[in-house]
Amino acid sequence: MMMKFFDQIKYDWEPVVIRKKAPTSAARKDEKAVNAARRAGAEIETVKKSTGGTNRAASSSTSLNTRKLDEDTENLTHEKVPTELKKAIMQARMDKKLTQAQLAQVINEKPQIIQEYESGKAIPNQQIISKLERALVVLLTYQDSKETCLCSDAYET
Repeated sequence: MMMKFFDQIKYDWEPVVIRKKAPTSAARKDEKAVNAARRAGAEIETVKKSTGGTNRAASSSTSLNTRKLDEDTENLTHEKVPTELKKAIMQARMDKKLTQAQLAQVINEKPQIIQEYESGKAIPNQQIISKLERALVVLLTYQDSKETCLCSDAYET
């Protein structure tokens, strides 16, 4: 029975060539690969990387109110942090004996954001103001309508 099996086996004597895998997308983006493609005369397309997957939308002061700015025909400026709010943030931070960098680390934002809020240059973002309220244990309620800016020590304990 075993002999029948061996008689039926056919041998393939063709040479087998084992090659490397095709380059991955990371290898194709490598500077060496791009330079080799340039030398070979291949077409190289350069595409600007989008800001997807980053935390720029919450902290960037340029992209928050662009639609409002486009629709506004008379007043062509962004809304800024009111004086009462920036003074309340500074006072609460000083009461807690925190530096701007320490406060930024507590609320998980860049120190530049705290500097912009305290100097009045930032565009008010309710998310960041809420983080500041929780970190400083102070009520800094700011609404988009220019009428309401309640800055008090309501959370003081």
